[in-house]
Amino acid sequence: MAILQLAIDRRVGLSSFVSVGNKADVSSNDLLEYWEADPETAVIPLYLESFGNPRRFARLARRIGRNKPIVAVKAGRTRAGTRAAGSHPAALTASDIAVDALFHQAGVIRADTIDEMFDIATCLEAQPLPPGRRVAIVTNAGGPGLLAVDACEAAGLTVAPFSDATRARLAEFLPPEAGVRNPIDTVASAGPAAYRRAIETTLTADETDALIVIYTPVDPRASGETLEAIRDGIGAGRRAGATGKPVLACLMAGDGRPLPLDLQSERIPAYAFPENAARALGRAVDYATWRAQPPALSWSFEDIRADDARAVCRHALETAGDGWLASDEVSAVLGAFGLPLAAGMLAHSAEDAAAAACVIGFPVAAKLASRRVPHKTDVGAVQLNLASEAAVRRAFAEVLARGRTLVPEADIDGVLIQSMVTGGVETRIGVADDPLFGPLVAFGLGGIHVEVLGDVRFRVTPLTDRDADELLHEIRGLPLLLGYRGHQPADLDALRELLMRVSRLAVEVPDIVELDLNPVMALSPGKGCRIVDARVKVRASITRAARIDG
Repeated sequence: MAILQLAIDRRVGLSSFVSVGNKADVSSNDLLEYWEADPETAVIPLYLESFGNPRRFARLARRIGRNKPIVAVKAGRTRAGTRAAGSHPAALTASDIAVDALFHQAGVIRADTIDEMFDIATCLEAQPLPPGRRVAIVTNAGGPGLLAVDACEAAGLTVAPFSDATRARLAEFLPPEAGVRNPIDTVASAGPAAYRRAIETTLTADETDALIVIYTPVDPRASGETLEAIRDGIGAGRRAGATGKPVLACLMAGDGRPLPLDLQSERIPAYAFPENAARALGRAVDYATWRAQPPALSWSFEDIRADDARAVCRHALETAGDGWLASDEVSAVLGAFGLPLAAGMLAHSAEDAAAAACVIGFPVAAKLASRRVPHKTDVGAVQLNLASEAAVRRAFAEVLARGRTLVPEADIDGVLIQSMVTGGVETRIGVADDPLFGPLVAFGLGGIHVEVLGDVRFRVTPLTDRDADELLHEIRGLPLLLGYRGHQPADLDALRELLMRVSRLAVEVPDIVELDLNPVMALSPGKGCRIVDARVKVRASITRAARIDG
């Protein structure tokens, strides 16, 4: 009832309204398909607590979103919210990281609140999709104009100064004290006529993709005349050819929520504050950008041996049960998918270690090989930059002795002698299995950037080439990959391929529930990348296929 009243207050037309309560048979996926075929539905707003089948939801949303925007509020973002949703009858909750990734990949516009959902839906229903991110702001008060600039920048929009030609046109009729760069501050003394001309001029300017009009009444007696001038200015701009640019109004006046401005051929959505308008426009721009992209591509690799990797994991489960794979098993699984693990050999004696180092080439590293010790560096079970056979023999003995203080002898597979990888940028790639969404691929810089700063991004598998590119370019540490202060850039093509191969591994070997490649050294362009350390965890998969595709 509250949502219906909100729609009435905002003059938002609803083609249909469904509150399913405790879902028994009809799901949000069924409703999406119904609204896809409904000619009376232009925008689909959703409030979701759970996903019955998130993979099917993603496929439907990706298809439907090409023609009709989907705006969703997903409850249960926090741990407390997740617990509350979990106590709701028949609710299945997913991690918010997975929800964010799924929505992003499927083109679903995420809103934080019901109020914001209506803000966005109103903008999308009433106005054309913005052709770009350049926003013009026309205001009669400097303060709200500055707030709008900040809000637009925060929403990923661009408030760029106008060209000399546009400023000259504005200066012809605005007072000398008016601002003509962007935002356009007509000042209170300019009057309705100047307001109308400023709107028409900025709306038709070549450097504008969208317009936000802000009105703060100084003299309430002139409000009616000024609102009519705003309508006339928008109408004049439309008649002059600016038909593909959205216009949003911020009417900081009156009691309650401002009503939309009705023109002869369109409705201008109205917001109480500049931040609301900017956030709605920013979401509309993001959606328009997603919709304009060409279809993403899924890569195939002829050298993948998925059956071999599955056999290794099944054998490990039969002999050792759920848990981490041994070093040789990890190498076999990664090798079956063409993942570039740094050259290494497992040694069982000091002489084996020295011989392996001679084959691999100095310098080398010596690492304890034990599935019971996942973080070897943290416990002193790694020695680096070993440059001679004597150094390798000593390191073998010391690493093995350290291992015996940590775990029983039976849990030690030996000592891994591995080539040293020098140079490049340290990155980290991982896979985590979400209980509802299935495998997620993670990417970030290695070391403290992931663990301390949280500079990591996620995508739901299977990845497309666009998903992989976005993982690479969304992290805050991107400048390090592109080359920073004289350092060599990383081989982004090799990292992209590695992400795609890891995605295939996660999808085609369902027994793998966790994978951690850390560090992955991204070398300079053309030289590829090398996985220096890898961990793979397996668990018997009984129902994943049914859960994902059923």
